[in-house]
Amino acid sequence: MIRFATIGTSWITTQFADAVARVAGAELAVAYSRDGARADAFARQIGATSSSADLVALLASDEVDAVYVASPNSVHAEQALAALRAGKHVLVEKPAALDASAFAELVDAAEASGAVLLEAMRTAYDPGTARVRQLLGSLGPIRRVSLRYSQRSSRYDLVLAGERVNIFDPAFGGGALNDLGVYCVSALVDLFGEPSRVLAAWIDLPGGADGAGAALTVHDGFVADLSWSKITASDVPSEVQGELGTLVIDHIPAPRSLVVTRLDGVREEELLDVPAFDLRPEVERFVQLCSGGGDASADHERTLAELRTLEAIRASARRS
Repeated sequence: MIRFATIGTSWITTQFADAVARVAGAELAVAYSRDGARADAFARQIGATSSSADLVALLASDEVDAVYVASPNSVHAEQALAALRAGKHVLVEKPAALDASAFAELVDAAEASGAVLLEAMRTAYDPGTARVRQLLGSLGPIRRVSLRYSQRSSRYDLVLAGERVNIFDPAFGGGALNDLGVYCVSALVDLFGEPSRVLAAWIDLPGGADGAGAALTVHDGFVADLSWSKITASDVPSEVQGELGTLVIDHIPAPRSLVVTRLDGVREEELLDVPAFDLRPEVERFVQLCSGGGDASADHERTLAELRTLEAIRASARRS
């Protein structure tokens, strides 16, 4: 049994708790918050056995096997590193770190302690992504890829009112690229590999975070464009264009409707009968690794490629 402690009390942690409840061999042991009363209330909310407001004591506890890190992006790497050095397995929310070098340090720490490290990138383990990968081979040589994710945040209204909000605060690693664009980037490197060149631009918000952006990436034989936004909304799907057909994907973080149109006009549609939002596959992968089922080297390489691409996008956007 893998006994989890959670760090972070946001909505995503409640979804994680729901997933743990549906995965054999996993349970919630402790909910952590710096505020003891909040930790206690959140533990009751998600069904954790106990709560803690002392992170050092929590990481030293022999009642915890693994830690789920869902704190602000800026402290992901710091908290994950502390947990790994304490011998705990770590499942850390996306982005796992703010740059590739920080994640490489986590990988080294995991190897040194014999612990499992995994980025909680739900797209990578989603059954819809697996089906997209299967369909790519029927499209012929890939020439154009467009990956999109735009969803207006309700908290943007607070930004417009002059307030500072963590998810739009660069001091906390906030911004649209880290929150939504990362899904496009992860899917890109997972399905098509790391780009050789990147050109990007974004919209700066008061406080310095990006609110929306776009990137053009160059690959061997094709180009891709990525777009993301937390200040506007869009239902425009993602698309993969091959020489023999085009694949339209309804929602890149969790594909559920897939439509392939062949050159002869034949249209094939698939609707996946799985939940629209489900963290269970990533939890299952993590528990499998913690139980000795395989290694995470390929997972780490994907995360490193993702983080390097995010760095390239930031560097290009800041020059533009």
